[in-house]
Amino acid sequence: MTRNFNKELITLVIPIALQNLISATVISADVVMLGMISQSTMSAVSLAGQITFALTLFYMGMATGAGILTAQYWGKKDVQTIQRILSTACLFSFSISILFFLVSFLYPETLMRFFTNDSELIRYGSIFLKMNSFSYLAMGISQMYLSVIRSMENAKLSAWISSLCLILNILFNALCIFVLFPDRPEMAIMAVALATVLARFIELGCCVIYSVTRGSIRFHFPIWDGIQHNLLKDFLKYTMPVQGNYIVWGGALTATAAIIGHVSADMVAANSVASVVKNLTIVLCGGIASGGSILVGKYLGKGETEKAKQVGSRMNLYALLFGIIAGCTIILIKPLVFSIVNLNAISQNYLDGMLYISAFYCIAKSINATNISGIFTAGGDSKFGFWCDSIVMWGIILPLGYLCAFVWHVSPLVLYIVISLDEIIKLPLAFYRYRQYKWLNNITRTFSPVG
Repeated sequence: MTRNFNKELITLVIPIALQNLISATVISADVVMLGMISQSTMSAVSLAGQITFALTLFYMGMATGAGILTAQYWGKKDVQTIQRILSTACLFSFSISILFFLVSFLYPETLMRFFTNDSELIRYGSIFLKMNSFSYLAMGISQMYLSVIRSMENAKLSAWISSLCLILNILFNALCIFVLFPDRPEMAIMAVALATVLARFIELGCCVIYSVTRGSIRFHFPIWDGIQHNLLKDFLKYTMPVQGNYIVWGGALTATAAIIGHVSADMVAANSVASVVKNLTIVLCGGIASGGSILVGKYLGKGETEKAKQVGSRMNLYALLFGIIAGCTIILIKPLVFSIVNLNAISQNYLDGMLYISAFYCIAKSINATNISGIFTAGGDSKFGFWCDSIVMWGIILPLGYLCAFVWHVSPLVLYIVISLDEIIKLPLAFYRYRQYKWLNNITRTFSPVG
């Protein structure tokens, strides 16, 4: 069991972790490259990117719901039902994509005014948002396909396609920023947005070509019959709580960023760097959660409950180990971080403390992500994450953060500790839920073959 599990987990975790790492690196590279043109272009595109972030939260929820069902039906080797799951997920994701596309293309300035009153930022951001909106039409479909094939234990292909898209995005951005339009900010912003659109359609093209030539599942419109009706109910049942969880979580992140933004510009600068470091060092932990959840779902779909329980136990051990490694990595690379970033003395002092806090944060984050986002959702226990984040983030952390920042006026580092306590608070709750084993559920149905 141990040898086979380790082999299966490694073949899933490494590609997923690589995909997460490239995604985090590309985001950092975009910020750095645009910052070389001007601070205004960087800030405007960063604010416009909040619309894409909001859309991504919907994609993440739907992809997770599709992945939960796919992993379990993959355990039964029921590819025909997985095909139906893909069709359902694509229908929902494309509908959301159309909505975001229309609003972003028709009312970009209105959207930008939600984030800033600066006329220059609104102008730059609107240019980016209007062009970038076309990428939504491709992104929703490709993200669902990549999620489904990843849950069919084809993580290497998913990572390869996503990596190709993201690397092309970097190359296109570099060409536009440094070669074509180094002194024309508006044209550079439009070109960077166009580069994103091209990369996303290339990603979708790779998915379509693979599905037609070698894939076991293809893009189809849903076939509306009794089977599809039952699958739709299952999809909504397991997707809606996860979707709500991502919205609650994403909204809380935005709110904490707003609190930090109203406290100190130096704290904002330090937090930006600390966030990048955290995201880069914790990618392997995210791979453990995603890869392990696929294995748990597969064994549950097979009806092998004891094996799924053993996998869950081993995943928690690995989550602790890799969380400690991530924390130690943050401490070890501190000198490198300070040599790269250019911060004033106050921001450097804040960053030094934030990195120590982040090192401990990563340990709890790794375990919680493995349990809440990985093991629980794989077994259909998707409501726990929603209620946990709703209570902890919105009922405890945000009110306490607001009081610390604007009523008690605590120091920035104490405030950072407070808003980083969410994973610590969730840790015993998640472990208790894990030990209840309410996640050991086979959620598949047995359908009669359709001619």
